[in-house]
Amino acid sequence: MSAAVARPIPESRRIRVRVWELPVRIAHWLIVFSILVLAATGFYIGHPFISVPAPARDHFVMGTVKVIHFYTAIVFTLAVLSRILWMFMGNRYARWNQFVPTTRARWRELRETFKFYIFVRRDPPPTVGHSALAGVFYAGVYGICLVMIGTGLAMYAPQASVGSPMRWFAFLIPFFGGLPTARLIHHIGMWLLLAFAVHHIYSAILYSAVQHNGTVESIVSGNKFVEPETLAAESEESDA
Repeated sequence: MSAAVARPIPESRRIRVRVWELPVRIAHWLIVFSILVLAATGFYIGHPFISVPAPARDHFVMGTVKVIHFYTAIVFTLAVLSRILWMFMGNRYARWNQFVPTTRARWRELRETFKFYIFVRRDPPPTVGHSALAGVFYAGVYGICLVMIGTGLAMYAPQASVGSPMRWFAFLIPFFGGLPTARLIHHIGMWLLLAFAVHHIYSAILYSAVQHNGTVESIVSGNKFVEPETLAAESEESDA
């Protein structure tokens, strides 16, 4: 075990900080579970693997899966849009500048965090909220989520009933290069989100083990436990 992992922060020096507000945590878990359901149902829609005896119209398997996919997509869309909105309404750890480096300190932190991931640095720079590198990746993930929402609406528009407002989104079809291209982008986006989810879980566990700050638990409780120096340094940076 490396020295970084073996060096816990003394209990007496930890400060409990409310990092993730309730809207952030709710949006996070809604996005997590909706991605899992959307990936499973979307894969089935593209590659049906359930066979039923007797005519399909007697079972309506594909129709049921599409309905689940559609309503889960609504949950996903609302969760993503609410999280983006909270980037302009939430506390300092939820703000948009946590996802886009706007100061020299954040750029420096991004470089140092990258060094940690490529094993040049023993431990990552101490942070309270998102690290600068994680913030950049999350910004990209939200971009992918918006593309998934757009391509999903483009593919659904031609199937919507006559007079349905969902048909208005047909204007997105040329934007994504036609339905076949939109479907391909949608499929690639699914795998990118699933790949990110695997890395996200790994990184959360890694940071929690290295920094001993409750990173994994914080997305449930909202609280992290940090050293006073880390909190003071981050406060000075945000006030600068």
